[in-house]
Amino acid sequence: MTVAELSLRAINRATLARQLLVERDPRGAEAAIEHLVGMQAQAPFPPYTGLWTRLSGFRPEHLADALLERRVVRIVLMRGTVHLVTAADAAFLRPLVQVIMDRDLRTNTLHAGSLHAVDVAEVAGAARQVLEERACTAKELGAALARGWPDVPPGSLAHVARGLLPLVQIPPRAVWGRSGQARYRTAEHWLGRPLDPAPDPARLVRRYLAAFGPAAVADVQTWSGLTRLREVVEPLRPSLRVFTDPGGRELFDLPDAPRPAPDLPVPVGFLPEFDNLLLSHADRSRVMSEEHRKRLFGVKNGVFPGTFLVDGFVCGEWRITRARKAATLTITPWAKVSKTDTTALTREGARLLEFAAADTETRTVAVST
Repeated sequence: MTVAELSLRAINRATLARQLLVERDPRGAEAAIEHLVGMQAQAPFPPYTGLWTRLSGFRPEHLADALLERRVVRIVLMRGTVHLVTAADAAFLRPLVQVIMDRDLRTNTLHAGSLHAVDVAEVAGAARQVLEERACTAKELGAALARGWPDVPPGSLAHVARGLLPLVQIPPRAVWGRSGQARYRTAEHWLGRPLDPAPDPARLVRRYLAAFGPAAVADVQTWSGLTRLREVVEPLRPSLRVFTDPGGRELFDLPDAPRPAPDLPVPVGFLPEFDNLLLSHADRSRVMSEEHRKRLFGVKNGVFPGTFLVDGFVCGEWRITRARKAATLTITPWAKVSKTDTTALTREGARLLEFAAADTETRTVAVST
């Protein structure tokens, strides 16, 4: 059987459609977060921009209320990083990524040496007891655990809790317009529900394809941080569509997932820092050139800037700076942008400022040359 090849633009358009970036989607914040299988959220506020750029009529309180009402939570999941997910997905995903946390406990250069003679299960049990009584910062939790393990650095003890317990960061952390340190409770305590005792990794693959496909096995592994997923994908092959990309890689997809025409016009768009569109494939050529990938992933301290898309591909970065009651959005192209696209970026940037800097009196969009 001949396997159809998808062009780079066809893969790009399909990915944008799954990521709700072809046009703004009418669904609510919680439904969008579920569809996206969570949003990268190690910084507290980028997900607000990520939802604004994807949804029609999104307002900050839509996400803030979901956090306060415990319908969505921030928890360490894919790739061992903090994600914003629905309560149901926290229960489903956290057991699946436990192998990542176990691996980190064995290999983390900062903490592994301090823990070689420690019964980590006992530490985790003590941490659970502490967190049943009160919410704690990592520092407070480490200090509490150090009473039982005085010869172990408190930070390493807190790291054990992070690795073996499903810790969620609770409000006011990440609530729009408020500030607060990361304080933790266990997911079971905060959500009032147990974790999934037998989560199906095949379901994880299908969820990924719905949000990020078409994709290779290596792409699913890059997104999740899990290994040996070929063993999960192969039994699914009869129920999936199979394609190849221009480089000959085998791509899997859901049969009824959207695959728009390669020449489908798409609007310019602003992505927040750490957006999963940029982090969730082994081959990132579907959304950025190799030159731009090197530039983005070469940033100091691993802190990604916000980026913008022109014709569906990363074309530069943006930042908002504030001074008194004024806010400026600076757009910095990494390649030549046409006058038409510059006008569209300026117009969309003004809307972004209205959203992100609504409390300012003066808002300006500047294009860096």
